[in-house]
This record gives sequence, C-alpha cells and structure tokens, in this order.
Amino acid sequence: MTSAQASDSLESSAATPSVRIVGVLTCFNRKPMTLACLSALHASAKEANVELQMIVVDDASSDGTAAAVRAAFPQVEVIDGSGALFWNRGMHQGYGVAMQRPADYYLWINDDSHLVPDAIGRLLRQSVQLRQAHGKPVIVVGAMAERGSGRITYGGRVAGSSLRRFNYRMVWSPTEPMRCDVIEGNCVLIPREIALRVGNLDPVFEHAMGDTDYGLRAGRAGFGCFVSAGVIGYCSDNPVSGTHSDTSLSLRKRWRLLLGRKGLPVRSWLHFTRRHGGPLWPLYFSWPYARLLWSGLRGSRA
Repeated sequence: MTSAQASDSLESSAATPSVRIVGVLTCFNRKPMTLACLSALHASAKEANVELQMIVVDDASSDGTAAAVRAAFPQVEVIDGSGALFWNRGMHQGYGVAMQRPADYYLWINDDSHLVPDAIGRLLRQSVQLRQAHGKPVIVVGAMAERGSGRITYGGRVAGSSLRRFNYRMVWSPTEPMRCDVIEGNCVLIPREIALRVGNLDPVFEHAMGDTDYGLRAGRAGFGCFVSAGVIGYCSDNPVSGTHSDTSLSLRKRWRLLLGRKGLPVRSWLHFTRRHGGPLWPLYFSWPYARLLWSGLRGSRA
C-alpha cells in the first residue's frame, strides 16, 4: 500500500472508528483552560472518527478542576495527584496508566493547548504516511502557534551542532512534516510500538526536560521524530518574566529560580547531561550555572 492509499484508508473509515487513542494530560489550577482543552480535543477526535480515552492527572488543584472535569467529561478517567508532581511526574503517572490500556496510539497534550478541529485526523494521516515512507513507526509532535500572529511557539527542534547539542532551534514547515531531534510535549502522538519500546517518561525529572529526554531516547532506539506539517493548535509561550532568565530580578532570586523545579534543578540537569551529553557532559552541566553567575557579577559591576 502506498502512503496515499494508507491516508485514503484512514480518511474512509467513516462507518466505525478503527483507531483507538489513549490520551494523557496533567493539570493544576487552570480549570477554564483545562476544560477548553478537553472540549477541543474531544471535538477533534469526533471529527476524525477515532475512539479516544482520556486520562487526566489533577495535581491536587484547589480551584475545583478535578470535580469540573468529572462533571463535564464523565468518560474521562481522573487521577488525583499528590500536589507535588508538576508536569513531568504528573505525565509519568498518567502515561504509566495509559500504557496498560490497549491502544493504537498514545497522545500527550498540555491543558494550555487548544487543538484545531481537524488536528487529530491530520496527525494520524501524517503518522501513517511517515510510517510508510520510513518503514517503521515515528513520533509526530503537533506544531503549536500563537493566536493572531501565527508564530510557531512549540513543536520540535534540532540541535545547532554536535558541540552545542543542547542549543536547539525550532523547525517547522506549513506543507510537510520536518524531522526533529527533540520534542516538546504540548501535543505528541506516539504509536504503541514506540511506547512499548521506549517506555515511560523518566520520573527523575521534576518538571521539565522529560519530553526532551523522551525524544532523544526514541531517536537512540531507532525511531524518528517529526514536527507536523501546518498548525495543529494554539498555545502561547511561557513568559520570561519571573523566571531565572528575567534580568530585572536580583542575582540571588534568579539563582534560586534556576535551581528550582521550573528551572534546572541540579539532580535533573545532571541526569540529563550525563545521559545525552557525551564526553563533554561536565561542561554542558556546569555551563548554565556558570553563565548565570557570571552575568550577575557583570551586572553588579556595571
């Protein structure tokens, strides 16, 4: 069967759903956003005529997110988190449950990502076409854009060079899927064969880095990662204000933020650089800490 025939076969399965997806989302205190995300996701799955089962890990939200999801989407399985999971460990818990369920694909989605109506169908068709072209399953990460400007905000990235392997730049095309080295977990379609081979997200990562690590592990296992052609949904960038990159803050504050869960906590960053940094991993590990201290010292002398 050619790639076009495979795509046509997927499009023609209008009578009964032939594809089963188990999706995973983790959330904390963003009830309106979480409900909007799930609404758009289910609408897209219905348009694609696929069977969707969602697993939501609510990390002890205080705004009633878990109850609201249960009320609005009774078919969704809600897992109550401890309040200390953050993104990666919440996704690790949900993905672990998801992989125990039979599925053709697993889908990661962030609650701040709002899919366009034909997103699921397009992701599936591109997955089929890429599998036919490369002779094995691939991960397809959905390209997310900023509303209004259309600027691509999240998706997949490639390394700048072998010496600057953690300096990633965005890749994207409106017309064809683009190969990438790492994925961003806003919307990721993973075939079951890859999930079983690569396994779960690594729980050593406290918040970030788990999706980047997963894409690199998939590549090491021989599976390609691709950014979807076109825009799959909308998601705004996380603001720099209030992070360790915010130069208006004091050096002491920026240092605490860098070492915090949403920065580069030492244990997580050490694990990541030792796993993926090669012989130069000590340099990659120390560089962001040294750079922040140096920039702070330079600023204090100005």
